[in-house]
Amino acid sequence: MAPASYKRTAHRWRLLILMLFAVFCAFGSFWLVQVMQGEDNGPHASAGNEPDYIVENFSWVRMSEAGKPRYVISGERLTHRPADNTALVDKPVVQSLTAEHPPMTMTADHALVNQDQNQIDLTGNVDIQRPGNATTQPLRIRTDVLTLLTDDEIAKTDRPIHMTLGKASVDAVGMVANNATQQIALGGRGEVNYPPRQSR
Repeated sequence: MAPASYKRTAHRWRLLILMLFAVFCAFGSFWLVQVMQGEDNGPHASAGNEPDYIVENFSWVRMSEAGKPRYVISGERLTHRPADNTALVDKPVVQSLTAEHPPMTMTADHALVNQDQNQIDLTGNVDIQRPGNATTQPLRIRTDVLTLLTDDEIAKTDRPIHMTLGKASVDAVGMVANNATQQIALGGRGEVNYPPRQSR
């Protein structure tokens, strides 16, 4: 009786080892498939990074919560990428449309529009112009890089800027401009040039 019992026990051990090996292979295959699918669907996947649409000579109006136009973005070409919901704009023109303040026009070589963060990054020959009126002098600011926080109406940069206000000019490094409060804070060392007073 003992030899038969020994054979049955040895057979069970072999069967158990075989089943464990099969389960291990099954879980390993499942894990490998999940990893490969995760890489294919990840934010850096090549297919997900491809543009889903391109628009030539476009104009896009952003509305406020009250249903009024807040600003307009136009440009020669817009390329949208769905992976991070951003749009690259060639030759962008950004125009503020708030009725409370004089309109401002911003141009650059390129812009990266992040719709999730309501942020626009302007790069290359950034030029901001605001015409004068009865109470304000004409304003112009030039720099290389500018970040617009559209909901807060804030424009900022840590690069050198050249600003003219009327006939006065300012050179500085870094700037934060708040269009809602009509205040501009300059950073770093700078130089201010005032025109000579006219004799009466």
